[in-house]
Amino acid sequence: MDDGSRWIELDGAVNARDLGGLPTADGRTTRLGRLLRSDNLQDLTVTDVRLLLDGYALKNVIDLRSDAEVRLEGPGPLTRIPSVTVHHLSLFPEGGRHTDVAADVDKALPWQERPADDPEEDRSTGHYLGYLADRGDSIVAALRVMTRTDGSALVHCAAGKDRTGVVCALALDVAGVTREAIVADYAQTGERLAAILRRLRASDTYAADLDSRPADTHRPHAAIMEKLLARIDEEFDGTLGWLSGHGWTDEDTHALRDRLLSA
Repeated sequence: MDDGSRWIELDGAVNARDLGGLPTADGRTTRLGRLLRSDNLQDLTVTDVRLLLDGYALKNVIDLRSDAEVRLEGPGPLTRIPSVTVHHLSLFPEGGRHTDVAADVDKALPWQERPADDPEEDRSTGHYLGYLADRGDSIVAALRVMTRTDGSALVHCAAGKDRTGVVCALALDVAGVTREAIVADYAQTGERLAAILRRLRASDTYAADLDSRPADTHRPHAAIMEKLLARIDEEFDGTLGWLSGHGWTDEDTHALRDRLLSA
């Protein structure tokens, strides 16, 4: 990590960080080296892979990209590492084309019919609620991967912002991390936004979708995550209420907290 921060400096990814060191409501902190998050891992160098394996004991990768993204981008370097298991858990209904920002899945996504002049916070919250509505199975599976005890788990999508941001926020909420810290971690991706967009524009998979919107509409404003968590509280009695409706158990909660939290 860089200068004691949670950023993980890699040559082939620009939005990688460790979710350790975050405060919980009961005075504990999340453990370093247990849960990582990142943007697309396609361009990891040999040095990057060695850092993740040796420095973070990486064992499980939670890939939230769609089938189309995985097919178009091709296998990344970590798929060739025998000690790493890649769990492909798309947050989109499958059947269409792309991507992280405005997936074109034959108009199946609920936010695609929203008026273009809706406030960006409402549009983004609608996107995120769509993940919960469409792929609760993938979200629960992703959180269960995080409970594994064989090294660290890394969550990623394309930008490491939207899908990754939602899954990580839900995991941190289950662990008891303060809402302020969850929101701050989500917004922290904004520090690397220019570099993220530059990387994705270099890929034919993402360039058209990114260029169809002004750059600032991609920014992860804190108010977006605040609204999402508030909606989950109002509609599902909180993250645990939503999860329990998708097969999550008390044993799952204890396992995730044991894995992520300091004693």
